[in-house]
Amino acid sequence: RSPQVKAFVTQDIPLYHNLEMKHLPGADPELVLLSLRYEELERIPLSDMTREEINQLVQELGFYRKETPDAPVPEEFQFAPAKPLPILLPPQAPTTDGKTPPKWDKEERPDL
Repeated sequence: RSPQVKAFVTQDIPLYHNLEMKHLPGADPELVLLSLRYEELERIPLSDMTREEINQLVQELGFYRKETPDAPVPEEFQFAPAKPLPILLPPQAPTTDGKTPPKWDKEERPDL
């Protein structure tokens, strides 16, 4: 095992909200990203990364880093790094010429 990965596991993981360590004997270290339903989304190998690179990756993925392991987590980060579910808009019907009508911003359409 890389000393860089081991340092991340022992010293940094406790500072991240919603980041857990599962030890699997003999397995190469990897970050496994799960959905809110615990479905696997992605696996990222960590073996060749430095501690700094892993920390940067985890923060870019949206994990909240606390000052201390017991520090409170602000309300807006309680479910981080989960992203809000996309709002599904109804499909627009094509116009008589077969083209989809343009989408307008609220500034362009004051009636909205």
